Amino acid sequence: MIRTPSFAGMLTALCLGVTGLFSGTLCAQQGFPNKPLRIVAPFPAGSSTDILARLIAQKMSDGLGQPVVVDNRAGANGIIGTELVARAAPDGYTMVLASNGTHGINSNLFSKLPYDPIKDFAPVMLVGTVPYVLLVNNSFSGQSVKDLVAQAKARPGGLAMGYSASVSQLSGELFKLTTGIEVTSVAYKGTPPALTDLMGGQIQFLFDPSISALPQVRGGKLRALAVTSPKRTPLLPEVPTVAESGYPGYDAAAFTGFLVPAGTPRDVINRLHAELVRIFQLPDVQERMTQSGLDVVASTPEQFADAIRREIDKWARVFRDAKLPKMN
Repeated sequence: MIRTPSFAGMLTALCLGVTGLFSGTLCAQQGFPNKPLRIVAPFPAGSSTDILARLIAQKMSDGLGQPVVVDNRAGANGIIGTELVARAAPDGYTMVLASNGTHGINSNLFSKLPYDPIKDFAPVMLVGTVPYVLLVNNSFSGQSVKDLVAQAKARPGGLAMGYSASVSQLSGELFKLTTGIEVTSVAYKGTPPALTDLMGGQIQFLFDPSISALPQVRGGKLRALAVTSPKRTPLLPEVPTVAESGYPGYDAAAFTGFLVPAGTPRDVINRLHAELVRIFQLPDVQERMTQSGLDVVASTPEQFADAIRREIDKWARVFRDAKLPKMN
């Protein structure tokens, strides 16, 4: 009796015979994944990126049948961990949970970047966006964004805007360009001291991520005038967007999403994308995302690629028009 070799057997033989030719493509994809995967979080443990990465890692491990570990590689505004993934093998086993800082702002903020946010990566999914909140202290006499703008225009340079991170700073710079106001920018090493000074009146306003702004607003310690996203956030449904407050087109929401090294086979990307789609359809994950202020997008790879290009172009215009210096 003559046995016909199975397709799997023929594929295995083919791979063994021509390893060099098929390395990283057909052979690498056989049975993907067949070993542990890694999600690089380019920000510190305990950060929102880290928390999201660990939630996804647990669910992804369940779905793919392989361990998925989170590797925190913080430093240099996300550059250290992001570069690590750019140089990793393009086989789908190493991913980065990126932000618009690593893939939008950094290329404009730094004169030299050790990775190309477009050429060195293959997008998998834009997970979602997180709005920032325009906060003022309780002594602010106005009630709206237009009131804040009017006060700033009445006292050019007399109001102080705090910031503690690049997205916070650039949300403010875009706000200044959009509204035509002049204010004094004050840098902080972290969100807590910036919020403390805002409560104390040392600064008059700042842009803060919705997840950290929410307790201050709900606790009555600070007031929210607007959110930076194109649409309102369910966390603060009564708070309008900057755009609907009289400044259409303003959009400074942060984003987060998964990328793999450039050259990763498309069917591997498709497998990862399908798994992420499954995860973000889980009720408990959706609830966690809502509580964290993340507006889930769950885009296609192509949509994420377009979002990255738009983000780079948007902040390039802000850096140019605001005459912001690049860092070495």
